[in-house]
Amino acid sequence: MKKHLLFLFAATTAAASPPSAHLGLELWSLRAQFRESVPGGLADAKGFGFRIVETAGTYGLSAADFRGRLDANGLKAVAAHVDYSMMDKDAAAAIAQAKALGVEYVVVPGIPHPALGFTTDGARAAAAKFNAWGAAAKAAGMKFGYHLHGFEFVADRSGETPFDVLARSTNPDLVSFEMDVFWVAHAGVDPVALLKKYPGRWRMLHLKDLRKGAETNATGHAPAQDDVPVGQGRVDWPEVFKEAKKQGLDYYFIEDESPTPLKNIPQSLKYLEAFDL
Repeated sequence: MKKHLLFLFAATTAAASPPSAHLGLELWSLRAQFRESVPGGLADAKGFGFRIVETAGTYGLSAADFRGRLDANGLKAVAAHVDYSMMDKDAAAAIAQAKALGVEYVVVPGIPHPALGFTTDGARAAAAKFNAWGAAAKAAGMKFGYHLHGFEFVADRSGETPFDVLARSTNPDLVSFEMDVFWVAHAGVDPVALLKKYPGRWRMLHLKDLRKGAETNATGHAPAQDDVPVGQGRVDWPEVFKEAKKQGLDYYFIEDESPTPLKNIPQSLKYLEAFDL
């Protein structure tokens, strides 16, 4: 507990003002803290000043219990990451759990694929499922989205990427996208150009920065140290936010996958104070 109190003091003194109502935290950032203690992880999230979050599991608690603990800490889950495998096994049950969390968005954070890579054929198969899951989420009063992970950008011989197929083959009324800016940049794709290429399809962003000089590839894998505080890497954030604001995105989530999230998150928040998100 003493360790958490020290981190909370650092967090609350690092940011001059609380995050906006549209800027939240992807709780995966604090996965190590949650595995040690759910109350401790929630206390850390609260200590940073966040009011909205995106969940990535409930750490052995029921969805209702986890929501109660969020409520007790003044946190609201507006989106929930739900594994592809859970949706594929029982979409109705997975959507019911998301409903119990009280979220607006049900988000699948990746698509299983062979070691050789994700293909356009795989994207067509996933798109058909996304349309069905999107319809089910809509029937339950929620929205469905897919979180990009970088491996969707290996082009085939025609120059088409699996993400092009996902975007073209999904119903915009049922399926939206959450751009992880780090993974898009890591794949060698310009996040701003991608936002502009598919206007209206983006509803959320994951805010993560890519270390200057980091190797880029479309594997969806990167060393943890390549994830640096927002504003300290190679992403052109002013242009990203300019286009995101133009398109009217709903939410922005800091996600820190570095080895030192409790140190990095306050630095990201400090940088983001300059933007009206």
